[in-house]
Amino acid sequence: MYRKLAVMSLVWCAAASALHAGTVLVIPFFNHSKSPGLDWIGESISEAVHDSLSSEGLLLLDREDRLEGYRRLSLRPGAELTHASIIKIGQTLDADKVLFGYYELIAPQSPTDESKGSLRITARLFDLKRLSEGSEFSELGAIEDLTSLEVHLSWQALGFLVANPAVTEEEFVRARPVVRLDAVESYVRGLLAQNPDEQHRYFIKAARLDEHYSQPCFQLGKESWANKEYRAAANWLERVDRSDPHYFEANFLLGLCRYHTGDFAGAEQAFQLVVDTVPLNEVYNDLAAAQLRRNNLAGAAANFQKALEGDSSDPDYHFNLGYTLWRSGNFSAAADSFRAVLDRNPRDTEATTLLGRALKDDGPRPDDTRLVGRERLKTNYEENAYRQLKAELQSKK
Repeated sequence: MYRKLAVMSLVWCAAASALHAGTVLVIPFFNHSKSPGLDWIGESISEAVHDSLSSEGLLLLDREDRLEGYRRLSLRPGAELTHASIIKIGQTLDADKVLFGYYELIAPQSPTDESKGSLRITARLFDLKRLSEGSEFSELGAIEDLTSLEVHLSWQALGFLVANPAVTEEEFVRARPVVRLDAVESYVRGLLAQNPDEQHRYFIKAARLDEHYSQPCFQLGKESWANKEYRAAANWLERVDRSDPHYFEANFLLGLCRYHTGDFAGAEQAFQLVVDTVPLNEVYNDLAAAQLRRNNLAGAAANFQKALEGDSSDPDYHFNLGYTLWRSGNFSAAADSFRAVLDRNPRDTEATTLLGRALKDDGPRPDDTRLVGRERLKTNYEENAYRQLKAELQSKK
């Protein structure tokens, strides 16, 4: 089933603007504590529940999707929404269910109490397909134990969404270690910050406050990758935990970072880890590129072929396979691949050059420095599209 999905084109799915196969939207919880300084907690609850449910294989709309929904409906992020607006944003994003709620701070009973107060979180799950509101569920505990409250709330939400979870409550909780409150606050304030420099400062602070906190490491790794600071990015991405929903994306980016720093064995290892669970065309392509740099021509050709079978319209996949075949001395098959490139992009001068060489049975030469390392990488990563397509196919069985 996984291999079959891997060779299917994901172009349609990636282009789709709405998700609609059992998708859940989690809205930031509303602050009923009358303390504006605690507004960040609503975003924290939303992020924690989203990440916990995503890591259990459920389909959830990302924060970017939610913000796009707010933009379309001219809703102000952070504002408390009416019941009608909650339904509308869920429908706009084609979600099946919307999880929402509120939180309130209960002041300490005694001035000598070491706690800053108790936090009561109340949640509801609305089924948009049946237009029915589920039962209310809640968590209550010291505000310092916010991450524990969020984990237990997520477990309750999972029970409403999945009849028989694949993990026990004990396993679910153990996979999500407690994080310091100040680290969580810094991370969430980083998400909410509009200025990139301010975001960076908050994420750095969060990661330093709790060295086992995975989420800011992913954000910092992604930021360093975008800035082409590959070694710094790799250091951050290696710290992303398996329970983090961005774990496979982090390893995909880690593979690219290692590739760019010449660690091709490490790159192959990272891409292999991803492709074993998320067999996307782009991951097969980059895995093959790392193998090619290690002179594993047979392995590279096989994985370039898998990427090509998944999307035969992409000229880069044809080029990479042709380049590998040319290096292997299979000139006739290489020429066919380069012709396929030029059919899709007649202006590809590199493919034109290599086609001419292949037609002359003229393979790599020691002085061919211009034609060394010409494989083409992919930097897009469409895990959500893959999981959506997989869910849709399974639902039709």
